[in-house]
Amino acid sequence: MKVYRFLTAPDDASFCHKVTLALNKGWELHGSPSYAYNAEAKIMQCGQAVVKDVPGKEYTPDIKLSEQ
Repeated sequence: MKVYRFLTAPDDASFCHKVTLALNKGWELHGSPSYAYNAEAKIMQCGQAVVKDVPGKEYTPDIKLSEQ
C-alpha cells in the first residue's frame, strides 16, 4: 500500500520538526513544499506532501495515516 499525507504548520521550527519526524519514520518528500498566507490566523504557513510504501497492508479509509 502507498500512503500519502500533507503536512502543514506555521512557518516556524514546528514545521521543520514535523517534516523531520516524518522522514525519520520512513516517509519520503513528494513534490515541492508550499508556502501561503493564512489570512484568518494572520500567519504564513508551510506545507509538504510526503508518501510512504507500507508492504503487506491494504488501504482502508479508517486507517490512521500518521501511524503507518
